[in-house]
Amino acid sequence: MEMTGEVRIPASRDVVWSALNNPAVLKACIPGCEELTARSETDMAAVVAIRIGPVSSRFNCAVRLSELDAPHGYRLTGEGQGGVAGHARGEATVRLMADGAETVLSYTFSAQVGGKLAQLGSRLVDATAKTLSSVFFKNLAKQVEIRQQGEPSNSPEAAAPAAKELTATPPLQPARTMPARPAAASARGMAAAALIVAIVSAVLTWSSLGAPTAMTGAPAPVPVSAEFNAAVQLLIVLAVGYLLGRSNAVSRDTH
Repeated sequence: MEMTGEVRIPASRDVVWSALNNPAVLKACIPGCEELTARSETDMAAVVAIRIGPVSSRFNCAVRLSELDAPHGYRLTGEGQGGVAGHARGEATVRLMADGAETVLSYTFSAQVGGKLAQLGSRLVDATAKTLSSVFFKNLAKQVEIRQQGEPSNSPEAAAPAAKELTATPPLQPARTMPARPAAASARGMAAAALIVAIVSAVLTWSSLGAPTAMTGAPAPVPVSAEFNAAVQLLIVLAVGYLLGRSNAVSRDTH
């Protein structure tokens, strides 16, 4: 699976980086993160537990950061193990560019899966990955605007417009956050990971509930398998380490 994209965030690059390094993001966004551990300056580990309907899974991920160019870009490689669901291996690169008062973030991502994950249709996985990246940038834009307005990140009224994406995506159900245990990693790294983990609930809630029906307006179930949910979760765990590693690199550069 391969994916590329670009998004414009209505804030300066410094403000965007500040949001990714704010511990309050963890409290406001992270659902089901049990551990975030920095094993070294470039190696990270994460454990995330997620429940969607009758399906609950725990994923372990190891991630390594390389080609550091903070705050302009980075490369990430990672591997996740999901037990009987299978495993995934992937890498990503990100570029962050200032454009006046706004920030343009471009990214590429590729992944290979094995075990039961390899039996899933590529169209289904690709479509979900694109939706996932869209929700991530919406959450990022919301957190940035909250901080610019000086509102608490966990305020029920703290809803902000999404980033101006190049490709429109359908509206998704909001994620229901879950309390997270104290993490062993630095607060900055955990806050960065919180943003991407928040996407998990939004995407998986969308895949579980589906779109409203014409007759009742109630969500209609989308026929996705437990293996599909596991695949999405596993890809997200890779993304957790991806942002966690980037945040750790920024922290080293600023100190």
